[in-house]
Amino acid sequence: MDIKEKLSLWLDSSYIDEDTKVELKNIKDEKELEDRFYRDLAFGTGGLRGVLGAGSNRMNIYTVGKATQGLANHLNNNFENPSVSIAFDSRNMSIEFADIAAAVLCANNIKVNLFESLRPTPMLSFTVRQLKSSAGIVVTASHNPKQYNGYKVYGNDGGQLTDNSADLVLSEIEKVDSFEKVKKIDLNEAKEKGLLNIIGEDIDKIYLDKVKSLTIREELVKKQAKDLKIIYTPIHGSGNVPVRRVLKELGYENVSVVKEQEMPNGNFPTAPYPNPEDPRVFELALKMAEDIEPDIIFGTDPDCDRIGVVVKDDEGNYKVLTGNQTGVLLSNYIVSSLKETNSLPVNGALIKTIVTTDMVSGICAKYGVEKLDVLTGFKYIGEKIKEFEKTGEKKYLFGFEESYGYLAGEFVRDKDAVIAATLICEMVLYYKSRGMNLYNALTELYEEYGYYKESLVSVVLEGKEGQEKIGEIIESLREAKIADIGGVKLVKKFDYKKSLEANYIENKENDILLPKSNVLKFVLEDKSWFVVRPSGTEPKMKIYLSVTGTSIEDAEKRTDILKEKVMELVEQAK
Repeated sequence: MDIKEKLSLWLDSSYIDEDTKVELKNIKDEKELEDRFYRDLAFGTGGLRGVLGAGSNRMNIYTVGKATQGLANHLNNNFENPSVSIAFDSRNMSIEFADIAAAVLCANNIKVNLFESLRPTPMLSFTVRQLKSSAGIVVTASHNPKQYNGYKVYGNDGGQLTDNSADLVLSEIEKVDSFEKVKKIDLNEAKEKGLLNIIGEDIDKIYLDKVKSLTIREELVKKQAKDLKIIYTPIHGSGNVPVRRVLKELGYENVSVVKEQEMPNGNFPTAPYPNPEDPRVFELALKMAEDIEPDIIFGTDPDCDRIGVVVKDDEGNYKVLTGNQTGVLLSNYIVSSLKETNSLPVNGALIKTIVTTDMVSGICAKYGVEKLDVLTGFKYIGEKIKEFEKTGEKKYLFGFEESYGYLAGEFVRDKDAVIAATLICEMVLYYKSRGMNLYNALTELYEEYGYYKESLVSVVLEGKEGQEKIGEIIESLREAKIADIGGVKLVKKFDYKKSLEANYIENKENDILLPKSNVLKFVLEDKSWFVVRPSGTEPKMKIYLSVTGTSIEDAEKRTDILKEKVMELVEQAK
């Protein structure tokens, strides 16, 4: 079916409202129409994510309704008396999409637990487990710009759907070949029939009590939390209430919130890119810091699953830590504190993704903790926690990814910035008690384990042509005969699509025991590496780089050289 035929289906359908039809009729740009209709909005392992607007490749009430009908069919085919928990964040149309999802599920005789107001994504993960739901939905586009929204689907274990489960749901969605097959019910009628349950404070309290139970040095927090000076920004998102509440309940009385970024606002007026990876989101917090002189600054993204941290260096300048740096600090703090308090299990395990720093390898080796690598995406960390729970062979301690996502504890199965905020504050307290700040602590770790530096380059290629070009570049790199990068010998190549590791030193191939994914990783003789993969949520190709140096300056120099040589390869592949 070509673009014009798909457009006609929308314009001729009695199911589509007139405002949507007018929006489509007013589009004169052929490229714009192509981008809206060249495909159905992809349902990946995390669900849907896309630009708001009319069209099959956009986030709107129709694409959300269709996806939910497919999910409903899957649940009714596989569960007796299925139920779904639903949460949403502060983005534009989040409430409307949550309501549409609830209306479709209830119309299919599926009981829905819908949060009364916005909540963080990790609270949805917790709620699925707490209420023993068959599945969960959270309406969010995480850290994407304001024009985006999304729809993540969770399994009954509280983790995002992994590959096999997502494929089963997708097959049901594809069978919903017309909007007329999407069932809906009025939400008031659903309440009267006992199909819709509104949830809130009862769940909040249970969740926050569990978050507080993760405190390791309870006496330290009890005695000194009130003295810690904190600046926090929720970046117009869902973290404002739960983060402040849990910190207050733990005794952190001195928390200053960035007022301009406190209230939920889907337009993100002070942060066009509401991502704690972007230093610009902390500009207002840094102005506050001039007067407050905080011990720590941190911010959470709109759905409060990611957290960024700002610390003061030895020269008095504030630095935004990378996701890897915060992850290394937390990894070391957690395992060393558990060891010191005689709470470190003999079968403890730490999980990271294949694009995340290797610096934690030395930390894990020192404390006798096993380190595991999984594919990019926190769903794979959640999948491992489920595996540990089932087999009992390992005890999950901590997991993180370079994109500012962290999780301790097992009652949530996704990255959790509420949990991370409490552990970061405890960690800052600990180092403060030793006369140090986090920058000093990081320097101490570099001196012990090596000066690791990681970098990310994003190549933006939008639209249908952009997606095709990304695929072509990665395929070209897959087939390229690369002997060295800038004179440094290539020793290993990991092709996660083919599930093969090529070892050029031993001249042999090994199987990769991870799910297939269109990802390539190249490891060099000096232990530096780079990874190329398509973004799962944005029109980008992502290139991750990692080096190890003898000092910060040396690591930065090595990074610049590696980046230059890798980008030359990418340009050749274009």
